Amino acid sequence: MPFVDWLKRRLVVIAGLLTLAYLLLPNVVVTLFSFNRPEGRFNYEWQRFSLDAWKDPCGVSGLCGSLSLSLRIAFWATLGATVLGTMIAFALARYRFRARGAVNSLIFLPMAMPEVVMAASLLTLFLNMGARLGFWTVLIAHIMFCLSFVVTAVKARVMSMDPRLEQAAQDLYAGPFQTFVRVTLPIAAPGIAAGALLAFALSFDDFIITNFNAGSAVTFPMFVWGSAQRGTPVQINVVGTAMFVVAVLLVLASMAVGNRRNKQKA
Repeated sequence: MPFVDWLKRRLVVIAGLLTLAYLLLPNVVVTLFSFNRPEGRFNYEWQRFSLDAWKDPCGVSGLCGSLSLSLRIAFWATLGATVLGTMIAFALARYRFRARGAVNSLIFLPMAMPEVVMAASLLTLFLNMGARLGFWTVLIAHIMFCLSFVVTAVKARVMSMDPRLEQAAQDLYAGPFQTFVRVTLPIAAPGIAAGALLAFALSFDDFIITNFNAGSAVTFPMFVWGSAQRGTPVQINVVGTAMFVVAVLLVLASMAVGNRRNKQKA
């Protein structure tokens, strides 16, 4: 039958589109309800269209403060995890040393370990050290669990690099620093960028580890969880929609830049 043949040829495409639609459905619901004006405290049922929440996204007390704190923690955690993770990845991929296998195994522990176990362990460590729970304890915890993801992303990129390119640069009298800056770093940049973006997303989104080690600090995920107990303000949907749009624009911009570079090379 013609329809069956057509379906077989496009089955993979249709399955991919359905999967994408399923993944994007929550974002569509969040965006839709950011324009809602609920009658009660909970923004779970559509009432009527309104732009009030978009006009005043900081109208809910504590929302923008928690968002600012989450962004600051995510930025510094991404910076710290990316720098440390990149150095660790190069060391593991390029050098042979004692306990290299053990370090490789330990790197994957934060990725495999349940977050509640890591959160409780970090809380015990901070309490035994007499540290005051707050911004710095959350930042240290985020750097620690983001580090593994950065190392994995960068190490995969470094191991796929052709060492002959660096040898060619050295044959052309480039020093170690010039070789690293002009050859090694540009090639490893996609892996470093992927690790940094993943670290930022994980840090901003984390709740369990943050909740254990935040003390009196309130990040945006903690604010959302607390608001859900009392009532869900529409401004939360506004912030979620804005962040989703920014992420999509960044992806489209990176794709446009990549396509332009490919056309210039061609």
